[in-house]
Amino acid sequence: MKVYNKLIRDRIPEIIQKAGKNCKVITLKNEDYLRHLNKKLQEELDEYYESKNIEELVDLLEIVYAIAEHHGISRKKIEEMRLVKREKRGGFNKKLFLIEVDD
Repeated sequence: MKVYNKLIRDRIPEIIQKAGKNCKVITLKNEDYLRHLNKKLQEELDEYYESKNIEELVDLLEIVYAIAEHHGISRKKIEEMRLVKREKRGGFNKKLFLIEVDD
């Protein structure tokens, strides 16, 4: 038996069972769910840093969407918010790096 104690994607139990294995899964309460989403966010970010694998960015997006949904914000709304912020402050396409500001 291997112990994981981590947040998993919704279809993982089904995939485990199809592989002929058994698993124990619980449904988290809201406060625990958000805490584990935040841990998963860091885990996936660390995995991206190590591997530079684009698949890790896909996982990050899924977690960001789940966190937003937990706060009552749809994917559509978060994209609208992103576009508004991009319009006001820009994106990161110009590769600008701020060194200092003279007061």
